Amino acid sequence: MNKSELIDAIAESADISKAVATLALDATINTIKRALKKGDTVTLVGFGTFKVGKRVARSGRNPRTGATIKIKAAKVPKFSAGKGLKSAVEGTDDPGPSIKFRR
Repeated sequence: MNKSELIDAIAESADISKAVATLALDATINTIKRALKKGDTVTLVGFGTFKVGKRVARSGRNPRTGATIKIKAAKVPKFSAGKGLKSAVEGTDDPGPSIKFRR
């Protein structure tokens, strides 16, 4: 599923226009990005947790030349799936009734 397919699914599920669904998705993604940039953790209970991990500096090897290179330390985004998401993927959860939002 790509972004436009996700927007279509959100619009249909929430009974809103695609334009509003696009704004909602973009706002969600941007808010998560800003929180991670500040070093915060974003937890969506039942879905998962977004956090920032630290990768230490290390040495690597250039695959083309075989020369040793230094790789800088970096902050990297990480996602840990929550129990609800894991259960949904495994097919062991009870999804319950489908929820439709009405304006």
